[in-house]
Amino acid sequence: MGHRVGRLLRGYWAYICSAPGTHIWLLILFATTVALRHVSPHAEHRILEHRSTNLHALGTDPIRVLITSAFYIAGGGWFFYFVLYNIFQAPAERWLGTARWLLVVVIAHVGATYLSEGVLYWAIKHGHAPERARFTLDYGVSYALAGVEAVLVYLLVRPWRYLYLVGLLLFYGIAMLRARDFTSVGHFSAVLLGLACYPLTRARPGSFDPLDLLSAGFRARLRARLPARFRPRRPAGP
Repeated sequence: MGHRVGRLLRGYWAYICSAPGTHIWLLILFATTVALRHVSPHAEHRILEHRSTNLHALGTDPIRVLITSAFYIAGGGWFFYFVLYNIFQAPAERWLGTARWLLVVVIAHVGATYLSEGVLYWAIKHGHAPERARFTLDYGVSYALAGVEAVLVYLLVRPWRYLYLVGLLLFYGIAMLRARDFTSVGHFSAVLLGLACYPLTRARPGSFDPLDLLSAGFRARLRARLPARFRPRRPAGP
């Protein structure tokens, strides 16, 4: 029993080390989530206000708020993001390497923040949003997550990459059309920015076929039922 537990612990430690950035980020998010639960609602608002990437903060101290805003969760709970990070962030970091993965995260987080706040600025200037919207709380990790979800399109083999891409665009596109707010614009922008990170993926070997998760026999039967042009094909080169 002890030997099995030790082997499981070593295996999980190896898994963590294969995506260190993702798990360090999760640890920080856990700490900030717990910290916010031990303060009053007023104090929580003040903390988040000083870490919000709203128009006022971007005009006065952009670097600080762009960094600190990515260390807090805006809804969903920590365990929810723990699951999502292990589905999307960890595989992306292992595939791209920590440096390239972090670059995708920064591009999506920073780019989507400025694009969404730019839309809000336009709305204020044209009377579609009140002046006080400059101070609206805007923080969280969802823009970065959306960008990483998008870059994983290039890891999937055909035809699954196209199905995944359509699903991603529909999910965030419909949300944007329904909500019509700057946050939904930010999420859709982050997806487009993630797709624009294709040059960062070209030198990375490897691919992923979702059918590999199934048993060999069932996988073979499923592939045989697909028309030849739709059968999964792995990239010929890196």
